[in-house]
Amino acid sequence: MNFDLSYMLEVLPGIIKYLPVTLLLAVVSMFFAIVIGLVIALIRNSHIFGLSHLASLYISLFRGMPTLVQLFIIYYGLPQIFPSLTTMGAMTAAIIGFSLKESSYLAEIFRAGLNSVEKGQMEAGLAVGMKKSQIYFRIILPQAALNALPATGNTFISLTKETSLAFTLGITELFAEGKMIASASMRFFETYLAVGLVYWLLIILYSWGQKYLEIWLSKPLRR
Repeated sequence: MNFDLSYMLEVLPGIIKYLPVTLLLAVVSMFFAIVIGLVIALIRNSHIFGLSHLASLYISLFRGMPTLVQLFIIYYGLPQIFPSLTTMGAMTAAIIGFSLKESSYLAEIFRAGLNSVEKGQMEAGLAVGMKKSQIYFRIILPQAALNALPATGNTFISLTKETSLAFTLGITELFAEGKMIASASMRFFETYLAVGLVYWLLIILYSWGQKYLEIWLSKPLRR
């Protein structure tokens, strides 16, 4: 068996050095995806003719197109149409691409979360003199957020792994560094196994954090 454990342990520090780049891509993209996804979900729930259909088209388009294709369109294609975008950096293009892609999934997750809250709560809030905006922010959104948290967490996990596609734009993150190390040493199994283990441990840590967040957020509802 031609497996060198010592070599795998040797390259781990060099791979982990690029973990901040992967986290930056994932966290920033997820932030914008949540904001865009929530706006799209609210538009879909508004049932305003025209806007609701546009939101549905947005979701269908970005869910139906491969992430890699979207990244290439944004980074290589858009500057052809808009010359002013030729100065756009690879990191910016990757964040835009990941944000748009994941927001299309989050929009449906958030819409399901909003619809899971009983309609009577809106009516009860209006009956006691609350404004619709107050009811949304104080009553409906907190409950919807808790209901949507597991699926939102799964989306973030998927996004974290998808950041490995950023290497196609020339960004050096976990996978890109592993690819360069493997090509130089020809120790493909050990190197890619090390990369995979880093992603695995990262997802385990996040899953633990999400579990405790769900417990903490559900406490007010148990009283």
